[in-house]
Amino acid sequence: MLETGYHPALLKDAVTTPAGCTVDGILELEEGGLRVTLIKAVMRSTQRAKELAAG
Repeated sequence: MLETGYHPALLKDAVTTPAGCTVDGILELEEGGLRVTLIKAVMRSTQRAKELAAG
C-alpha cells in the first residue's frame, strides 16, 4: 500500500479469487467484527498515547 498508493481493498482483490479460500476467511473475519475491533484498538491506543505524552 505504501509503495503503490492503492487502497487496501484493491490490493486484497488483486491477491484473492472471488470463490477462493482466502476470501472466505476474510469474509468470516469481517462477519465476526474484526475490522471494527481493529479500528477501535488503534483509536484507543492513539488516545492513550496522547494522554501519556501530555503527562
